[in-house]
Amino acid sequence: MMIHHTVDHRSTHLSAEDLAALRENLHEQRRFRQEQLGRLARPVTPRPGPWGTGQAAAQVEVRVELAASARMVLTDVEAALRRMAEGSYGGCHLCRRPVERERLMIVPQARYCARCQQVKETAP
Repeated sequence: MMIHHTVDHRSTHLSAEDLAALRENLHEQRRFRQEQLGRLARPVTPRPGPWGTGQAAAQVEVRVELAASARMVLTDVEAALRRMAEGSYGGCHLCRRPVERERLMIVPQARYCARCQQVKETAP
């Protein structure tokens, strides 16, 4: 038995204006993440006093986590820009259906439609 899925193209269609706005948003996100990574790469200077070393170690730990997160988002943003350049932007990586326009406007680097994202997040 074959199941046919219908897609409401009115909610998934991306106009040229939509793509231009999404592209600009992605470029902005890329600039922000690159600047963030530059700031996080600066050395931590311990404050004088008995707690200085411990605070510096904690700051380094937080910076490492923030940098990892920023690199992950930057990778997603750059991948979305590549998909745009290749003409494959806006398609779900799992079900191959279009990612909802509204979702892309909120998360322009999204790789999955809302349904597949939910399934992916709840999978063990």
